[in-house]
Formats: sequence, C-alpha cells, structure tokens
Amino acid sequence: MSAIAQLPGIRVRTENENHHLWNNHGTWFLHYTVHPTPYTKERIRRSLGTKDVVVARERRDSFFEQLAVDATKLAVGARKQFAA
Repeated sequence: MSAIAQLPGIRVRTENENHHLWNNHGTWFLHYTVHPTPYTKERIRRSLGTKDVVVARERRDSFFEQLAVDATKLAVGARKQFAA
C-alpha cells in the first residue's frame, strides 16, 4: 500500500492489512471518507465486486494508486497554471 502513503489525507494502519476494506455479507467494499469542504465529510463505500479478500486488497491498492496518480496530475497542472 505504498501509494496510500503518498496521499497526505489518507490514514493507514500498517498492522491492519484490510484497512479501508469492509465485508458486507461476503462481498468486499472499499470504505473511505472524503472532506469536500473543511466543514463537511462524506463516507464512500464502493463495491470491489469480489468475495475474495486477496483480490479485494489488490483492487483497493489499485484504486489508491490511481488516486495518487490523479492527485499528482492535478498538482502539476495547478503549478503550470499558476506559473503561466
């Protein structure tokens, strides 16, 4: 879960390999919280479409890796726009 460590707003407990995972009647979900404004928060649960915890972990890691890539692109774009 190295990609998660790159995102400053994501908290991870390394001793829990199922962090951000939630089992709902056998189907694994990704569970996380976003803060759209400083005064609000929204809990997100999205199905990972699997009953296998190993596959769920891989899909969670892939999701957070993509999130890190997207955040990096936004930061670079903002810097370019500010410099122009």
